[in-house]
Amino acid sequence: MLKRVDRVQIAVADSGAAEKVVAEVFGGELVRRDKATPLVAKRSTMQAGSSLIEILEPDGTGAVQDFVSKWGSGLFGAGFSVDDPDAAAHHLAKCGVSFEQSAGQLYLDPGATFGMRTVISQHHERAPVGAIKWAYEVTNVVGDWKAASDRYARIFVLDVAKFSPIESKQFGYTGTLTLFDPPARLDRIEIAQITDANLAMGRFHQRRGDSLYMFFVETDDVGALEQRLQARGSRFAAHHKDEAGLAELFVHPSAFLGVLVGVSRTEHAWAWSGDPARAKRAAKERALNRGP
Repeated sequence: MLKRVDRVQIAVADSGAAEKVVAEVFGGELVRRDKATPLVAKRSTMQAGSSLIEILEPDGTGAVQDFVSKWGSGLFGAGFSVDDPDAAAHHLAKCGVSFEQSAGQLYLDPGATFGMRTVISQHHERAPVGAIKWAYEVTNVVGDWKAASDRYARIFVLDVAKFSPIESKQFGYTGTLTLFDPPARLDRIEIAQITDANLAMGRFHQRRGDSLYMFFVETDDVGALEQRLQARGSRFAAHHKDEAGLAELFVHPSAFLGVLVGVSRTEHAWAWSGDPARAKRAAKERALNRGP
């Protein structure tokens, strides 16, 4: 059922200031301003790459106001696209998942998705804009990755045979990548269960419980994005370099509206997504094309 990681939702206190950050970091462009009625929020929708970033500012008492009051700015929700929202609504209802329909979108009851607030939208192909290609991953940190994996396979009609196991001693978690359409696309929910509570992700889960932790984007030129961050004086960590140059970095939450954002070079994420040979081939080809 799920086709793409179509958008992310970020809760903020000041949408005008947030629009500027999205434009400066990712070259995002404003699509529209309206309201997300079920969330009692003013909404600025910006496009970065072919994905959307919904900036949500409280417009009264509701879920966004509760989030901002408790946590400040941060990653509020994940959005996925489907070919047929009506069919998706029918399937979710059949699975016992509660949701609210508004302006063509389905807002799922967060109790059904392990703290991952979820909105489902009609799929649209978009010509990319700005400094990235698209968002392809949201990370849902949970207490039981197997339970989350089983539920998502059922309610989102995902094929568990396409999932890819993941484990990181460096970041202290284990789990799975619920790949929607490999090998064509990287789009997925990363379900992460803590194995080391002393590391950053573990501390986050201790504070917030099951919730969204971060998202990942892909770009052809990580180095160019690094320069954009440097020009802003933004905090980030260059995480991985190879023969083709900078392949991965992490944008610190202080630089992007309270949200940790991973950035990987095109094809590089296959290194931990079930096809490391593909990532190596892409790096080698890129290095050859760069010349001396």
